[in-house]
Amino acid sequence: MEILYKVHNNLYVNLTNKCPCACTFCLRQTKDHVGESGSLWLEREPSAKEIKAEFSKFHLDDYDEVVFCGFGEPTEALDVLLEAAAFVKEKYNKKIRINTNGLGNLINGKDIAPLFQGMIDTVSISLNTPNAERYHELVRSKFGDQSFSAMLEFAKSCAAYVPTVVMTTVETTISKEEEEECKRICDSIGARYRIRPWEN
Repeated sequence: MEILYKVHNNLYVNLTNKCPCACTFCLRQTKDHVGESGSLWLEREPSAKEIKAEFSKFHLDDYDEVVFCGFGEPTEALDVLLEAAAFVKEKYNKKIRINTNGLGNLINGKDIAPLFQGMIDTVSISLNTPNAERYHELVRSKFGDQSFSAMLEFAKSCAAYVPTVVMTTVETTISKEEEEECKRICDSIGARYRIRPWEN
């Protein structure tokens, strides 16, 4: 199984294939890999012990960040994420980022942002659109209409516990006017706005 894989100068952790969303622009609809990785479809979810063992195969000084992001939503495997992140921080003292759809509170039934304090350096959240109705069309979350407001609340909570919160949209999927609205939302939350390139 491809548990760790390299993208640019970062080492990515493929924790789970579970995700509550079926985003219209998701890479997994058209491919099984990212960059030079092998297939990111997992036979089963790796344990924290297995993930820790995988890190011994890499020279961590070669990487800028460890990023929890694979072919699934990393907060679906929250306990394993937290244990693996604590290990990386303690053993390698690397910067740690989580790329998330922002629905971790709905997935886990509680505010999970306080658990990131002192361990996670950056949380990157998929904002996707400034409009709740359009968000649901794009993201197709199993949690339905509550998803957009829950994602924004999660972002606000992260801003209180994590040094850097980034909120992203995908280039060409929304208008320039909507991008301006997204920037205003990010400013109000205390997050940085980033427009990600379209990848196919």
